[in-house]
Amino acid sequence: MNAFSEAVNQTPGGAKTTSPLLETVNLTHRYQRTIALQSLNMKLYPGRIVGLLGPNGSGKTTLLKILAGVLSEYQGEALINGMRPNAQTKAIVSYLPDVPFLDDRLRAGEALQLFARYYTDFNMGKAENLLRHFRLSPDQRIQAMSKGMREKLQVVLVMGRDAKVYLLDEPISGVDPASREVVLDAIISGYSENSLMLLSTHLIQDIERLLDDVILIDQGSVKLAGEAEALRHQHNSSIDELFREVFKWSEN
Repeated sequence: MNAFSEAVNQTPGGAKTTSPLLETVNLTHRYQRTIALQSLNMKLYPGRIVGLLGPNGSGKTTLLKILAGVLSEYQGEALINGMRPNAQTKAIVSYLPDVPFLDDRLRAGEALQLFARYYTDFNMGKAENLLRHFRLSPDQRIQAMSKGMREKLQVVLVMGRDAKVYLLDEPISGVDPASREVVLDAIISGYSENSLMLLSTHLIQDIERLLDDVILIDQGSVKLAGEAEALRHQHNSSIDELFREVFKWSEN
């Protein structure tokens, strides 16, 4: 925790902000006898893109669900802008789950209108630009889209919000390698420097260029964390290589 706090609780200029946007204190969650999160402590501040990295079953999705207010049974504290996840935090958190969440009967344009009615921070102009960026037609029905097209539409909806916190769970896992750069560029274009982005993925080589900070998590605990550039210098390796070294024993 100490090394993580010193390395990550910084703004890009190096000065600590007065309060974190996202904080966990001894956060613990169990699925029956399986421990998903084990006394997890972290503080994350605005202006950073943070990679949440770990093998399958490491607790990444569970953590994002708790922060998004989807999962409410846990021990310890999870705080968004100083509040436990509730209706108020959902209004400032834009969450991309790792499963489909759209009604197949909707057209793309109708999905945008639905989000605009539900979220006051939804920026229709930004969303429409992202839709064009992906060459998606607002008239196309979701049920007629490929899996990759559906995932792109979900990115449009999540990044179309002017949120304070973005929680992205495997945003490019279902996208073909040729389209990943396009999706990542769209994510960056929708991100505000006053916001915080926590991005979970196992495709580290693809997203490494985006990351300001990284958290390597396994069995619900932080194994290593810090500023991405400092970790590269300290270990004389890329974040992808560092990940492979830390988890070389894991059946990822």
